[in-house]
Parts: sequence; C-alpha cells; structure tokens
Amino acid sequence: MPKSYSGDLRERVVEAVVAGSSRRAAAERFEVSASSAIRWMQRWRVGGSVEAKPRGGSRSPLDEHAAMLLALNEARPDLTLDEICAVLREGEIETSRVSVWRFFERHGISFKKNRIRRRARAAGRGAGPRTLAAGSAVA
Repeated sequence: MPKSYSGDLRERVVEAVVAGSSRRAAAERFEVSASSAIRWMQRWRVGGSVEAKPRGGSRSPLDEHAAMLLALNEARPDLTLDEICAVLREGEIETSRVSVWRFFERHGISFKKNRIRRRARAAGRGAGPRTLAAGSAVA
C-alpha cells in the first residue's frame, strides 16, 4: 500500500483552492489526483484538518474481554476453540472460532496439545529393514 501524501502538500492544495483555484486545477498544479484534492477539501471543511487518517491496526471486539478469556484459558487449558465460543455465547458475547483463535494467537497461546501428542505417538517398530552392503551381489 502506498504511503500517504505529506501534510504539507495537502495544506498547499487546500490553500490554493481557498485562494480561488478550482480543486482540479490545484490537483494538476501539485501533481495529485483530482479525487485526492476533492477529499482533502471535504475533510478540511468538515473537521478543519487535512491530516491523513490513521492506517492499519484493526481492533478485535474480544480485546474488551481479554481478562476473562485469559483467565478462562488459565483455569481450563483443555478447552477447544468451539467450547470457548460456547462459554462466550453463554455470557452473551457473540463471536466465531476464528476470532477466538486469532485472539489467543496475538497473546502467544497455542492450542497444540504437546503433552497429549507425545503420549499418543506410536511406540515405534524399531529399525527399518537392513540394507544390503554396497557391492554385494544377490545370487
């Protein structure tokens, strides 16, 4: 994603329009798109500022319930994502399994059951078949 235009450039375009130039003429003069000049003027009229809006960084609604979710995971670490969703629904918090997974991933909590997986591993069948020595011939 490209970077935002500088605040200085935005201010110069707005000053040119305020001084009497059209939005399109100011955009052409400062080599920006006409739609950018139009949006900057709209922002300047509404809020008095032409600064770029903050970018990126969405927030999860589950962050409001972080303490409860982390305490739940601490008390019952064997719960699956679906079971956690069911507990949240009981508390009237509507969410999805994916959003719960992303929440725990952001907090560095994994749902891999390593201790259980080690116990479930096959006992092993020993070494594989012996190989023939190099250069030996089978008659």
